[in-house]
Amino acid sequence: MAGSLEEQIAELEAELTKTPYNKATSKHIGRIKAKMAKLRDEAVFRAMKSGGGGEGYSVKKSGDATAVLVGFPSTGKSTLLNKLTGTESAVAAYAFTTLTVVPGALEHKG
Repeated sequence: MAGSLEEQIAELEAELTKTPYNKATSKHIGRIKAKMAKLRDEAVFRAMKSGGGGEGYSVKKSGDATAVLVGFPSTGKSTLLNKLTGTESAVAAYAFTTLTVVPGALEHKG
């Protein structure tokens, strides 16, 4: 199996679709899926390492700390961000109101 990671993944996907699932082939299918997962992880790592990849968001490093608000929907993350940083992140009474990254900077003691 040679070629780029995408070609290798495509070959494995083709083999997976051709292989019938039964008791005798279950281990083989498991190995194919494991190889595909490993190659996909490697492709993502290469994309991150080279600076490529899909959409992303980067913030110039400044100040004393960087924080990220992560949690379940409708728990007040955007409200907290708005109060602390003065940003205008969308807030509503339904889940998944904020769909993009909203940066904010907190000024503390100058």
